[in-house]
Amino acid sequence: MAGLTSVVVRLKLSLLRNGLRQSGGRRAAYVASAVVTLLFAVLQLVGLIALRGHEHAASLVVLLVAVLGLGWAVMPLFFARGDETLDPTRLVMLPLRPRPLVRALLTASLVGIGPLFTALMLLGSVIAVARGAAAYGTAVAGVGLGLLVCVALARAVAAANIRLLTSRKGRDLAVLSGLVIAIGAQVVNFGVQRLGSAGLGQLDPVARVLAWVPPASAIAAVDAASEGAYGVAAARLAVTAGAVAALVAVWARSLTRLMTEPDGSTLQASEPAARSEGFGRFGRSGRAGRVGRSGRAGRSWRAGPRWLPSADGRTGTVMGRSLRYVWRDPKTKAAWVTSLAIGLIVPVFNALQGTGSIYFACFAAGMLGIQMYNQFGQDTSAFWMVAMTVSSTRDAYAELRARALALLVITLPYATLVTVLTTALLGDWAKLPEALGLSFALLGAMLATGAWTSARFPYSIPQEGYKNVAPGQAGLAWIAVFGGMVAAALLCAPVIAVTIWLNVSEGGDAWTWVLLPGGAAYGAAITVLGLRLAAPRTAERLPEILTAVSKG
Repeated sequence: MAGLTSVVVRLKLSLLRNGLRQSGGRRAAYVASAVVTLLFAVLQLVGLIALRGHEHAASLVVLLVAVLGLGWAVMPLFFARGDETLDPTRLVMLPLRPRPLVRALLTASLVGIGPLFTALMLLGSVIAVARGAAAYGTAVAGVGLGLLVCVALARAVAAANIRLLTSRKGRDLAVLSGLVIAIGAQVVNFGVQRLGSAGLGQLDPVARVLAWVPPASAIAAVDAASEGAYGVAAARLAVTAGAVAALVAVWARSLTRLMTEPDGSTLQASEPAARSEGFGRFGRSGRAGRVGRSGRAGRSWRAGPRWLPSADGRTGTVMGRSLRYVWRDPKTKAAWVTSLAIGLIVPVFNALQGTGSIYFACFAAGMLGIQMYNQFGQDTSAFWMVAMTVSSTRDAYAELRARALALLVITLPYATLVTVLTTALLGDWAKLPEALGLSFALLGAMLATGAWTSARFPYSIPQEGYKNVAPGQAGLAWIAVFGGMVAAALLCAPVIAVTIWLNVSEGGDAWTWVLLPGGAAYGAAITVLGLRLAAPRTAERLPEILTAVSKG
């Protein structure tokens, strides 16, 4: 079995080396990420060592290692393709038994930047709390067991979900990783601010619970040994060792299932009952559903929700298609979910911290308004079907108007909800009308500038991978998004000026309610104006737009 382990370790090193040989850019990115990661790890190591002797150091490092373990559990769900050795289905044809393979893969998993970063974090954590020879002896076992828990946890999660992660739904999940990072960053920021105001002492109750949860239990065992509680230290090490054994067993069971049970791709799909009746894939109507960008046939996008305008006209058809992209297309779905989450998190979290302003609610309208930018890029090469139906400025205007209406179906009630929620948290109901008016004006300005930039600066969105801009079009994307946002801010200047004037002038507070209907009317007017200005540009530039959005 030692021979198998060495072969698997060399295989991982070969995969890494061959991957870096593919391009200079990939090598540069890997080296840069490795340097940044290791530099951050060294700084964290120094900071943890500096905590030595602090009253609440143990609580902090226990919580830190628990979060580190959570990261190891979650990351394979989003970045399974980042490490080809995480996919055990590549080895199913080899004459290998699961348990020896588990030992070999576990050893190979200890090779890499991630395990080195984790080892440095664990080392700094035990140094921060270790006092005495017994504690340092416990620390040696604690660092090793903690690292094994993290690696085995990642492997067990990946093996249990590998068929999901390599499927279409898995790619959808991976695209949503940005949402998790964004929400996590806000939660961490909120927690740091609370700790800064209340001190590290409030971590103690949480740390006492996490002290029995691997891999944090390995660090808590070192702290217990430092305090002379050797029985508690032994029990926590035993819990950690038990977790390693349990994770390895789960991992081995998942490998056995993957290597012995066929998946759906190896089984002949059963024919639907409709086929036996002679209708085949076309169903009773005799018409095929639209084949989406994923290559799967489904319902025609003409059959939109019943509450949409009639699908016999362009408006209902385009609205149904746009809303179906939001639900089905991974990149579009990720952009929408991220915007919805961040648009809610920023004003609500600031309100909960007591540092917020009701005007932060406009962040929701701004984040959702960005979805109007690069409308045609979302269609990619399928835009040619849309271009075939646009023969005049009137057709282009109807197309853009329907896309804007599809966005308003979601953005208008959501921006209203976020504004009302922020107002309730702050208890400043008197400013609700002006905040809503500003949100509606900003949303209208974003729709107007988004329509124009979609026609003037279109760019392609690659359907595979994590990039949102095709190579060579990054400049276009920056001009379209940031230039459009600046233009939208300038278009909102009149409403902002009136809001300031009413708030600073004597007796102006009695008239701030006017900003609600005024902002809504201004937003609607500026949207119509923007669509009418963008329509002739769209009709004239159809060949250029098709070329630009088809590059991905």
